[in-house]
Amino acid sequence: QVQLVESGGGLVQAGGSLRLSCAASGRTFSSYAMGWFRQAPGKEREFVAAISWSARSTYYADSVKGRFTISRDNATNTVYLQMNSLKPEDTSVYYCAAGQYANTMMRGVGMEYWGKGTLVTVSS
Repeated sequence: QVQLVESGGGLVQAGGSLRLSCAASGRTFSSYAMGWFRQAPGKEREFVAAISWSARSTYYADSVKGRFTISRDNATNTVYLQMNSLKPEDTSVYYCAAGQYANTMMRGVGMEYWGKGTLVTVSS
């Protein structure tokens, strides 16, 4: 069992930066791939980024590539999402997820655990 708690959301102006954190409980964190997803009002949840358990592989949605960076620290059971050059269309609730494979999470499948989300609002 893995419990996930996101933090770091807030209000930021367009062009600004935020870093989201996801703290995981459980001794098996390092064996899971981790991902970030987001859901804007009235829209479906979409993939943002994923990272393999070893951090050797990362995957990004085209809409965030070059602006967002996913990383993890297995010593502290934490995964991060550094978001730069934020745009109003990045406004969403951001969710952390754990699964077996980062490449399948990129396709929106294989997520086993979810956090409750953190709200990011980007003003124009």
